[in-house]
Amino acid sequence: MPMGGRGIRVLIVGGGIGGLCLAQGLRKAGVDFTVYERDTAAGARQQGYRLRISPEGEAALRACLPPALQELLTVTGHRRGENGLDAYDEQLRPQWTPQFDDPRGDRPDRVDAVDRDILRRILLAGLEDRVRFGRTVVGCEHLPGGRVAARFADGSTAEGDVLVAADGANSQVRGRLLPTSRPTDLGVRTVFSRIAREDAVRAGLPEPLQDRFSYVIGADSHLGLMPMSFRSSPRQAAARLWPGLELPDSGDYYMVVLNVHRDDLGISDQEFFALDGPGLCRFAAHRTAAWHPGLRGLFHHARADLSFGVALRAQVPVTGWDTFPVVPLGDAVHTMPPSGGVGANTAVRDAAALTGALAAVDRGGRDAADAVAEYQKAMAVYATEGVEMSLRIARWSIKKVDAVAGAGEHGN
Repeated sequence: MPMGGRGIRVLIVGGGIGGLCLAQGLRKAGVDFTVYERDTAAGARQQGYRLRISPEGEAALRACLPPALQELLTVTGHRRGENGLDAYDEQLRPQWTPQFDDPRGDRPDRVDAVDRDILRRILLAGLEDRVRFGRTVVGCEHLPGGRVAARFADGSTAEGDVLVAADGANSQVRGRLLPTSRPTDLGVRTVFSRIAREDAVRAGLPEPLQDRFSYVIGADSHLGLMPMSFRSSPRQAAARLWPGLELPDSGDYYMVVLNVHRDDLGISDQEFFALDGPGLCRFAAHRTAAWHPGLRGLFHHARADLSFGVALRAQVPVTGWDTFPVVPLGDAVHTMPPSGGVGANTAVRDAAALTGALAAVDRGGRDAADAVAEYQKAMAVYATEGVEMSLRIARWSIKKVDAVAGAGEHGN
């Protein structure tokens, strides 16, 4: 496909969900770009498993993907429709839960959840010549004539007209340009893991929890249980719709997420983050040992090799960066807890919006600085709403969450 009607060149730093969605959108629009990703390969590290896809997130993905990859997204999505969620205490007594309307209704091609690894591989499809793995950015600088350069740890550089910082919550680009702008630690420590569906059922997972997004709200711990049941074999679907793309058949599973405030860990932060996969599973099993019998065995069956711990953080209110031609996207500018799956949906929404802005510049219809400023103005509004929503869900479900400076004035 011919690239770049007027020859603008976009450097995308970060090959996560948001950065790759932008890359797909730019490819579709014919805008020249290269993605620079610090990981050595697509599956080099675990970043989570199941992702909820909102109506806005689905629309953004479809806007950026070509038709064949849109269909692949649909047929590899979660096969059971979700309407809201269920919540229980640790003895599985039902609790009040908020309800969420979904304008997609029962549309047969509706995508309400996907496997994160499968989604990332779909977003990489067709970009093999445009993604550079093993490239860690260590700096960027403005060049004469309004261009920008990225410097990498291997000593190489790249020049472009726009640099998109899509390098996540620990953004190196943000750290270099805006060193005082950092997400706030919410004090919550989280164990992410994964359990094969058949193992969870064999361990006694009660039937009401087997096919629903469920929260278990304990006295000092919170468990999220999210089913991922594929509509069809990802491997077979890829062979049919995008020959050459290899997608793994991992089987149906549950993503399990245990949240504990650091004050209640029983160990120090240093000890928690030093735990390996088996250690995290033992920690989580101990935290849930007195819960309902149908929940106690979950972490004994969890995949220790796919378990990892993180600290939850957030940044609000969201503000644009006065750093053009460096532009932020995703967690680099609006870090938020994973509550409600808002973060990834906001990132792909950024990608679709920024695609439109940069495509207009490439066609000669917009000034680059003006187009980017308009994108950031709109992004700051919906991203602030997204962070606030994720914080509300976190405070309802996890209960004990540290305050975020500036959040109170925005309704949290």
